[in-house]
Amino acid sequence: MSTASLLKLGVAGLVSMGVAGSALAADKPLAGITLNLASQNDQFAPVIAKLAPKFEEATGATVKVDILDYGSLLTKTQADFVGHTKSYDLVTMDIVWAGQYADNKYTVDLTDWIKRDAAEMKLDDIYPSTIKYIGQYDGKQVAFPFAGYAAVLAYRKDLLEAAGLKVPETAEEFVETAIKLTNPDKKQYGFVANGQKGPAVAQDWLQYNSQLGGSVLDASGKPAINSEANINSLKIYKELFDKAAPPGAVDYDWGGREESFRQGIAAMMETWSVGAPGYYDPSMSKIVDHVAITTTPGAKGMPVKYGLGGWGMGINADIDPAQQEAAWQFIKWLTSPEIQKEFNMEGAGSYIRKSTLADPDLNKKFPYLPVIAKSFENADGDYRPRIPQYPEIQDLLGTAVNAVLVGGVEPKAALDEVQEKAAKLF
Repeated sequence: MSTASLLKLGVAGLVSMGVAGSALAADKPLAGITLNLASQNDQFAPVIAKLAPKFEEATGATVKVDILDYGSLLTKTQADFVGHTKSYDLVTMDIVWAGQYADNKYTVDLTDWIKRDAAEMKLDDIYPSTIKYIGQYDGKQVAFPFAGYAAVLAYRKDLLEAAGLKVPETAEEFVETAIKLTNPDKKQYGFVANGQKGPAVAQDWLQYNSQLGGSVLDASGKPAINSEANINSLKIYKELFDKAAPPGAVDYDWGGREESFRQGIAAMMETWSVGAPGYYDPSMSKIVDHVAITTTPGAKGMPVKYGLGGWGMGINADIDPAQQEAAWQFIKWLTSPEIQKEFNMEGAGSYIRKSTLADPDLNKKFPYLPVIAKSFENADGDYRPRIPQYPEIQDLLGTAVNAVLVGGVEPKAALDEVQEKAAKLF
């Protein structure tokens, strides 16, 4: 069998044919290939690095994982794409970068490869929402999902019970409950969210904004940032920070708010499901016996939908075809049912498959997985619009929302200014 044939057959195909163990070791189809992967520093990153030697053992290809923070990942990979320097073969792509990637043709369109390998990949087992939103844009599949996140509500069962309060089912109840659970004298706060200037506060506010009935774009796809609904939701977001958030929360990014919840300072937090394994880990969490997770509450009368986020893996369009095919083999391997289970048993907190979320071993370890499944079945991946202009809009909102939280700028004035600047991007 030729190297080209082995590449197209894939690792799973080789195993199904019995080409494994010593036979595969003697004829590794990707021997001598090195794949350089630029990865966001979420919980999945060290797990990918830990599992990569298994891919090398099976195929001969070495995978080097460069773990970067959000800003560095965006800057370094865009510089690589624009400069055609081919520093990276594979890149983790945030769901909101899909439009930018498609518009600029940064990565390989995987549409035909997915059709070719559909049976091997067991696509029916993958949630359609993850394929649609995490990498698909304008008819192109610019990345393949490997790490789907559900927006969830994490809360303290003990504090709600002690206060005689039920778990909030609507956004309005959430605000009331957060304020009632706040007692600064006991250093107990009802709510925590990102307040830090930049992507952190923009992304968290957009989640609450969606649940309160707001939207960045109007029905025609043009900016509607200073709409009445958006202004109202920003007023509510500021009220939560003023009346229910820990001191200093205006400077929190994802790490800060997660830590405040794990340490028992905040009673409720809307967050990405990827952080949930840490709440049940006694080495880092003080709330292991008191935490629970449920779906996010929306405004009264709104359709049931839950925020979807996460990461896809894209293949640099500049690298040569053989390198691209090797990169595709890695994506298929990483997203296979067997590796996805191991990936999450190691605490990656990243899901795309129905079988993974239904797995008994994983459910025993992580009891909140049915919540993620429900969220994926009713997912909204466009509340942060995945358009080419999104990164610039996020930057504008990151400055404006933080300015409102810090004080001195009214929500309407802040969003009026963003609307004026955003309109020029279209």
